[in-house]
Amino acid sequence: MTNLTPATSPTSASPRRGGHAGRVLLVDLTAGRSHIEALPDQTARQWIGGRGFNVRRLYDEVGPDTDPLSPENVLLFGVGPLNGTTFPGAARMNVTAKSPQTGILGDSNCGGFFGNELKSCGFDQLVLRGKAPRPSYLLLRDDSLEILPAGDLWGMDVTQATAAIRRAHGDRDGRLQVACVGPAAEKGVRFAGIFCNLARPAARTGMGSVLASKNIKAIAVAGTGGVEVADPDAFARVVEDTDRIIYNHEEYGIRCQLGTTKLVAALNRLGALATRHFQQGRFEEAIPVSGEALARQFKTKWKACASCTIPCSRFWRLPADPADQFGGLAGEGPEFEGLAGFSSRVGNGDLRLALAAHDLCNRLGMDAIATSEAISFAMECRQRGLLTPDDADGLSLEWGDPATILGFIRKIAAREGVGDLFADGIREAARRLGRGTEEFALHVKGLEVFQADPRGIKGYALGYAVASRGGDHLRSEPWFEFSGDAEAGRRRFGHPDSAFRLKHGGKGALVKHFEELAALSDCTEVCKNTAVNMEVLTFERAARALTAATGFDYSPEEIQQRCEALMNLERAFIVREGIRRADDVLPKRFTGEPLPAGSGESTGSTVGLDEMLDQYYAARGWDGATGIPTEAKLQSLGLGEVAADLKAHGVPIG
Repeated sequence: MTNLTPATSPTSASPRRGGHAGRVLLVDLTAGRSHIEALPDQTARQWIGGRGFNVRRLYDEVGPDTDPLSPENVLLFGVGPLNGTTFPGAARMNVTAKSPQTGILGDSNCGGFFGNELKSCGFDQLVLRGKAPRPSYLLLRDDSLEILPAGDLWGMDVTQATAAIRRAHGDRDGRLQVACVGPAAEKGVRFAGIFCNLARPAARTGMGSVLASKNIKAIAVAGTGGVEVADPDAFARVVEDTDRIIYNHEEYGIRCQLGTTKLVAALNRLGALATRHFQQGRFEEAIPVSGEALARQFKTKWKACASCTIPCSRFWRLPADPADQFGGLAGEGPEFEGLAGFSSRVGNGDLRLALAAHDLCNRLGMDAIATSEAISFAMECRQRGLLTPDDADGLSLEWGDPATILGFIRKIAAREGVGDLFADGIREAARRLGRGTEEFALHVKGLEVFQADPRGIKGYALGYAVASRGGDHLRSEPWFEFSGDAEAGRRRFGHPDSAFRLKHGGKGALVKHFEELAALSDCTEVCKNTAVNMEVLTFERAARALTAATGFDYSPEEIQQRCEALMNLERAFIVREGIRRADDVLPKRFTGEPLPAGSGESTGSTVGLDEMLDQYYAARGWDGATGIPTEAKLQSLGLGEVAADLKAHGVPIG
């Protein structure tokens, strides 16, 4: 046992002032040492928190020659200035490193309680460097950090390992917050995640793979500290105002009842639900596998993350039945991505099977989006005669087949047989398989797209193409294109078509705005379901909240500019890795194959990406031919040193 007690720490129970804890905990796993750094006021103000802190440090410390699974990669856990306060929904955390799945920016965000507990220990950021000499886990209690042996935990699934750690430390009431990886990460599956509270994963871009590569099974935290804000009265007024807006929002009720699972039925009505690997936009069995069906049949209790006013998650339980292979199974979730991924995307109309598949994916510790893409890709390849059951260890690969869905999950997690082919992500699987399958691998920059068909939501399509971590919906979430409010579209984004999901006009400005709003959400660590999709955390309200919390005198313009700077820093990171406009693409299915008949208003729709890319680069002030931020743009955002660094790395910056 190694007990690491940093000397430069206040008493563990002392309150932290000004929103930020003001401290960063750095752990050298190779040497078994840790130390504390002060968080400079300039860094705190400029990068706000969470994602901003992480990406700034990643850019500075991890260069383009770094192997993502080497000890030289750093793994960063960042929280924001509102974590641990009463601000509604401020319970998120960002986990960041160079991605082993995509080779570019790796970043994932999760909710639950872990992030706020890290803040209660008195830290804004946890930095892991190097590699432990043997399987280990970290126990952080206020200022005391221990690196403990995890040999007996290695091989356990997420549920087992979490329970074992809590038992080992006498934690009977769940006070100890555990973030851990499953067997998939240990086996080197490159889209393995880090799972908090069993079902709250930082699952995208392979952050679990990075943690396991450092010989770390889990991180357990328990803090007793509090968080004070600079102006309690002003902060209380902002919180009261925000609560009122949330409670009176037209979507408050349905988000409490269904959370993101409401999208299964909603997108199906629009003809934009991922169905049989995006070959259709509507699933004939969408209603039996919808969020409404889940709430009606199997939901037992609502659940919210720390400080949130919307209990959008749920506990569920399947009826006990000895004759049913799923009888008595229980779990939390899923979100829309897991529910649709293991139902419509793979052609499965059995809600029980979808829940069981998602639960298995969580226990083994993998990203549900990447896993469901692997399964549905293989099923389409079987449909087209490009794969056979013999290629898949005897799995039938028929749409909706339970043995195929569950068997594929287990095989990927174990890197067994056909699972080894898919364990590095769909881009690499298609490359290795060949046979013309690359055309059907649905990813952008190596990251699989989520369960909404971009042909039916053009702003999201653009967001997928330009997202800094690859084919991703959470980097922008431009919900406004569902509004149908042409006048608001003209006023806000310079074009009435920005308000319509099947039109291309104005989408560059639309996506730019919502990327910056999403960046704000990830820096403050306020949930996007309220901050972005309900547009509760505007730049104006954020300026009020952050001024009251931190004592920095923020204006809305400064907040927006800092979020714009983060978007430019992330773009600089990936262009330093070789990304250009030619990589801001979508799979051919979405640009060249119209949505088929039966997709309602979306029938016949494709994505006109080039038109929207021109708009987007113009809105961003980037070079339209290369997609590289210009030196003038970087200088205007206070990123002159980044411009110089890009030049030093041979990036043709204009």
